[in-house]
Amino acid sequence: GTLFTTAVSILLVSRYAEAHHAFAAEFDASKPVRLEGKIARMELINPHSWIHLDVENEDGTVTRWMVEGGPPNLLFRRGFTEETLPVGTEVVVEGFQARDGSTRANGRNVMLADGSSPFAGDFSAEPTR
Repeated sequence: GTLFTTAVSILLVSRYAEAHHAFAAEFDASKPVRLEGKIARMELINPHSWIHLDVENEDGTVTRWMVEGGPPNLLFRRGFTEETLPVGTEVVVEGFQARDGSTRANGRNVMLADGSSPFAGDFSAEPTR
């Protein structure tokens, strides 16, 4: 009973600390991004889900961004499935760019073109900064 509950609590806290550390190591909270594009692919794989987003540049070329989200099980519990954002869906993603300046970001909010959100909360498992 109590020993099991304590062990689970310690595991959850250590996983949270690990996830928090991963954000700081990979993403820069001082580099917010707002991406408008179309879903190219979804990956609901552990430990994080990924949205592959095609963003049209001012010159008409397209850049593919990889946007990291929370663990798939967390998203499933919030009602998100692979069918929630089919390929071609136009979305707006707000998040933070990778420290290395690559076209990777940690996504905080994912909204449809009409401003609604398919998520019952933050797309990321990370705390809001």
